[in-house]
Amino acid sequence: MSVSDKTAVVTGAGSKRGIGRATAHALAAAGWNIAVLDLDEAGAKDVATEIAEQHGVQAVGVGCDVTDAASVEAALAVVEGAVPPVGAVVNNAGITSPTPFLEVTSEEWERIFAVNVRGSYNVTRRLAPGLVERGFGRIVFLSSVSAERGGGVFGGVAYSAAKAGQLGFARALARELGPNGVTVNSVAPGLIDTDITAGKLVGEKEKQVLAGVPVGRKGRAADVADLITYLCREESGYITGATYDVNGGAHIH
Repeated sequence: MSVSDKTAVVTGAGSKRGIGRATAHALAAAGWNIAVLDLDEAGAKDVATEIAEQHGVQAVGVGCDVTDAASVEAALAVVEGAVPPVGAVVNNAGITSPTPFLEVTSEEWERIFAVNVRGSYNVTRRLAPGLVERGFGRIVFLSSVSAERGGGVFGGVAYSAAKAGQLGFARALARELGPNGVTVNSVAPGLIDTDITAGKLVGEKEKQVLAGVPVGRKGRAADVADLITYLCREESGYITGATYDVNGGAHIH
């Protein structure tokens, strides 16, 4: 059994400087075929083309709104018709919100939970039966240091609560699916240099934040992508229900 006959689904991998795109590339370099799901269909197709050309694997990009079950169903039907069976799922699609709790509206709260939690549910619920049936699967959730330390980076209460929800989701799912050869883990990035943080940290503010990071720099998307790829390996089958911090030591617990 090798990953070259399996596909890794990465949600929210359309952004040019995001963790999702870096992860899709890292997984492809490790031999996985890739399916990119993104709200931006053109971005998803662009990444898929780039990956197929650079890594010589099969790749497909599909437009998908992870918050909508019908959209997920349609997108994954396309994936299943285009590439080998799914062996890994990376729930990367997410949105942040810095809004203070006393100012957050119920609409914003619902939106943050819809993308981060319901989106992960829709994709995982649709793909998990196939992983169980084939007796092999790797599921990775992209949580956040905000879930562990209670916000204070970029995310407010809604974001921290949703990302903490993913941790509970992953841990309980790990118990259920473990007997079927499926591992479920979470990755909790700290400050990573992506479009989400671009332009928000400059000058003195950047110095203050970096002063609290022992390794002295912002993380790179590749720092997170490499860890996700490690967790998706066939050899990583005894690692499950774990949360991995990628924060340069900014939060040690």
